[in-house]
Amino acid sequence: MKIDPDDFRVDAGHRVQLRKWPTRVDPFYKSEEEAGRLLAEQVARTSELQDVLYASNTHSLLLIFQALDAAGKDGAIKHVMSGVNPTGCEVTSFKQPSVEELDHDFLWRTTMHLPRRGNIGIFNRSYYEEVLVVRVHPELLQREGLPPKRLESGKLWAQRFESIRNYETHLSRNGTQVVKFYLHVSKEEQRRRFLERIDHPEKNWKFALGDVAERDHWESYRVAYEDCMAATSTQEAPWFVVPADDKKNARLVISRIVNQTLESMGLKYPKLDKQRRVELNASRNLLTRPKP
Repeated sequence: MKIDPDDFRVDAGHRVQLRKWPTRVDPFYKSEEEAGRLLAEQVARTSELQDVLYASNTHSLLLIFQALDAAGKDGAIKHVMSGVNPTGCEVTSFKQPSVEELDHDFLWRTTMHLPRRGNIGIFNRSYYEEVLVVRVHPELLQREGLPPKRLESGKLWAQRFESIRNYETHLSRNGTQVVKFYLHVSKEEQRRRFLERIDHPEKNWKFALGDVAERDHWESYRVAYEDCMAATSTQEAPWFVVPADDKKNARLVISRIVNQTLESMGLKYPKLDKQRRVELNASRNLLTRPKP
């Protein structure tokens, strides 16, 4: 399986044209069975790397998943991270902000869920909703209690992009690697998946009436995502646009990017100092001495 993460990476300062970016690419597998085997191999590698990450306790990894409805975020997280130790991994899904969260700055509620050193944190939606959904529906700003001058300046989105860049740079400097995925699904594939949710009783719970209404804002979301990624994809915290019409392919791509990111951290198991070696040898002697 030859997947080059750079094929999906948004270069810093580059404006992606999502109309021209494919939502489907040639599959990296030849059959359903091979797709399962390849993903299992990647998941096993993620488990190995997570073990070193947890033991080293010097870095952490934050994976952010953003997409339009029915793009496959939940399934990607479930399958790609299926082999990690839950002790060192936490998934947080961000819904509409609470009253308490609205009384703080837009980065506050996610900050409380950042991964500790040695851990992997996964955000299913994130602070990026504040420059995506809120931008498409600016009436939501009225609930945030911002100073009127901020709303009237016309610089709100540029200022929020700046805040996000600074925030992610701060995280990087303190050992948290941020990787952001946009699952790029076509409007037709989204329609097909919505119908599937309606037609299959076991999937009815996934469907919300508002999902169809949001399709009317498709172009507004496209522009918002393009602006967002151009302003916030950096060397320290890159965006990856993952073609998502083929779920199996998307999961293979995401898995490869996760593993490459962990491999690039140069993680190693902690080295034992002299005192620790003495303690281990003493413990070995106790455990191996002849029984009385």
